[in-house]
Amino acid sequence: MNIGTITVNQGVLLAPMEDVTDLPFRLICKRFGADIVYTEFISSDGLIRDARRSLEKLQLAAEERPVAIQIFGGEVDVMTSAARKAEEFEPDFIDINYGCWVKNVVARNAGAALLKDPLQMEMLTREIVKSVNMPVTVKTRLGWSKDSIVILDVARRLQDAGAAALTVHCRTRDMGHTGEADWSWIPRIKEVLSIPVILNGDVKTADDVVRAFAETNADAVMIGRAAIGNPFVFAEARQALLGTPAPERTVQARIQVCLEHLSLELLHKPERRVIHEFRKHYSGYLKGLPFNAQVRQDVVRMESYSEISERLHRYAEDSENVRCD
Repeated sequence: MNIGTITVNQGVLLAPMEDVTDLPFRLICKRFGADIVYTEFISSDGLIRDARRSLEKLQLAAEERPVAIQIFGGEVDVMTSAARKAEEFEPDFIDINYGCWVKNVVARNAGAALLKDPLQMEMLTREIVKSVNMPVTVKTRLGWSKDSIVILDVARRLQDAGAAALTVHCRTRDMGHTGEADWSWIPRIKEVLSIPVILNGDVKTADDVVRAFAETNADAVMIGRAAIGNPFVFAEARQALLGTPAPERTVQARIQVCLEHLSLELLHKPERRVIHEFRKHYSGYLKGLPFNAQVRQDVVRMESYSEISERLHRYAEDSENVRCD
């Protein structure tokens, strides 16, 4: 798969996720083999207003490349200005979000709302492509609803507008994260496009990655929620694609990565904020580990890094020499 000067073979990508794919998490996922990583999706309105939280999401690091900045919005002038602003931070490419299904985004005629107006989506994409000097890609869904699947028409329009690649979350907007992603659309989309097509939706394990490539011939696959607290999935996927066993990881090794991730967060954000935001990651890091229920309950109540570190180190010591799946 080629996007501009980037080439990846059977790429396994980290999906853009709000409040998840910040710089520290991207660095951890890159370490474990994510081929391309994406920022959290960033409001175009926020970028052109220089809103602090939006600008914070633009932090990039050389070690995470290739990396894309994802933006969302619904107004041409605002989106093109935001794309130019994002370009100043020198990502490898810019990605447009036409897939977010949540109400407060859709209400602003952004995200998946554009699926109701493919002509507007095409025009908006064309103008963004013209406004920057780097590749522009798109992430979207199959359609607004199950009785309005427009992806084949949308895909052709986006390619004609200059999109360098297309990621498809194989659900409709009305499904949100519910129901089963329909991968059968990926081969059909590839039939009408010459640009890379990336599969997203229900890619949760290394076996899913292997199956996705085998069943759909996608150019790459994208892992989203399954990577939360589980950056190891990228290494496991690469090993599975090579036909070699995934490395075993002790409890101590998983706890060490969890604390490294938490420490990285503390380098970029205030401690109180980090302690609260990081709680979403513990379930993933502790999943499948022996006797983890109590330690999970403990760490989500704690209010300082020192407390959390001591509790997790004690748990790791108590679990010495135990291996996990």
